[in-house]
Amino acid sequence: MKQRFFLIVVSALVFQCNPKTVTEEEMEIPAESVEIAEEVIAEPIDVESIGDLEQSLIEAGLVNIETEIPGVFVELKYSTTDNFFGQDVYGDLTKAYIQPEVAQMLKKAHQRLKEEHPELTFLVYDGVRPLSVQQILWDNLDKPDSLKPLYVADPKIGGLHNYGVAVDLTLAYQESGQALNMGTGYDFFGYPAYPDRENQMLREGKITKEHVANREILRKVMKHGGFTGIGSEWWHFNAFSRKEAAVKFDLVK
Repeated sequence: MKQRFFLIVVSALVFQCNPKTVTEEEMEIPAESVEIAEEVIAEPIDVESIGDLEQSLIEAGLVNIETEIPGVFVELKYSTTDNFFGQDVYGDLTKAYIQPEVAQMLKKAHQRLKEEHPELTFLVYDGVRPLSVQQILWDNLDKPDSLKPLYVADPKIGGLHNYGVAVDLTLAYQESGQALNMGTGYDFFGYPAYPDRENQMLREGKITKEHVANREILRKVMKHGGFTGIGSEWWHFNAFSRKEAAVKFDLVK
């Protein structure tokens, strides 16, 4: 039940302008000067809870990209149904995590992007990917097993996403968060998404010079940060080789 109380307001100006001793009678506050106010009942603060998956990533020493690099956008595609097999496999995880060393490399790439294209920023689609999720992707990829490694690492071996040293991302306008047109969407499995096939796709009219120019901006700044791309996905970049990652880090399960 709300309670009422008296707020007694005494102006400090009385003491500043008239420093003489104040008597008890002078200290009495006229009734008409007394204001009645309701006690303010504080509403409970809605603290964002951390799910089990996210907590396990934090305990593994990984860092939140948005915390490390303010101004980037994150849209985890595997935390939605907007992915190649239409399932949400991350559940309540909506933040992208990577190894701290990789975050510093990405920060360096982002700084170069802002220097050359201040109107742009990164839009991150995926960071670390636990092996448990990797298994789901592998099982649901509608490709022969011989071709699956082009798109998804075999969970029996583990890939760079599973070490937290790979990142999937694109460019977006800083003001709106809208992604630049790269010619295909994320998780597009076909030649138009292949950096290795861009000249061919240009000749065939499958992508445009604008698409390639946008990809070149992304590749250039990521290379400045120390990342390397792959031949089949314009959005995927690695911070280390698999051999280096295995020496430096543990697989995230």
